Amino acid sequence: MVAKGQRIGYVRVSSDDQNEGRQLEQLGELDRLFVDKASGKNTERPKLQELLGYAREGDTIVVHSMDRLARNMDDLRQMVKTLAARGICVQFIKENLTFTGDDSPMANLMLSVLGAVAQFERDLISERQQEGIALAKKRGVYKGRKKALSPEQIQEVQRRAAAGEKKLPLAREFGIHRDTVYEYLKQSNGG
Repeated sequence: MVAKGQRIGYVRVSSDDQNEGRQLEQLGELDRLFVDKASGKNTERPKLQELLGYAREGDTIVVHSMDRLARNMDDLRQMVKTLAARGICVQFIKENLTFTGDDSPMANLMLSVLGAVAQFERDLISERQQEGIALAKKRGVYKGRKKALSPEQIQEVQRRAAAGEKKLPLAREFGIHRDTVYEYLKQSNGG
């Protein structure tokens, strides 16, 4: 299949403070670009969903690497298969692979093998992170995630909840999850 449509880029960085420049630099000239700032584990990637709705037959979706597009191996294979069935090419720059729907058994094997390697790398990173946290806890230097609220705000939440205010509106007002309100209440009760 010869790509006759648009070159559409997709970039994903894991957080707002990460720079997408490294990925953008390698995508080349694009007709349209979609950028998500979300963890790969996160299924809510609005720009990816927008891209999937936007892409048409003959278009080529250009992605820096496989791990930027999909959360895991199954997700990757399914997404590439679905796009190819719609006549949309998927090109991965880092792996130097393009999937068109007319793919040979070798191309499909490469997708599976390289996708599995990417999944393995993510799993290793996560494992090392957990080991590092465990060691830091053992040494007493792990502080955990920064508290969502200041001590004064926590006291206000505790006071207002004790006065009978509903937990969900309190959580919304302070920009925290309802479970966090219950954690703060547990702390105030010595538990």
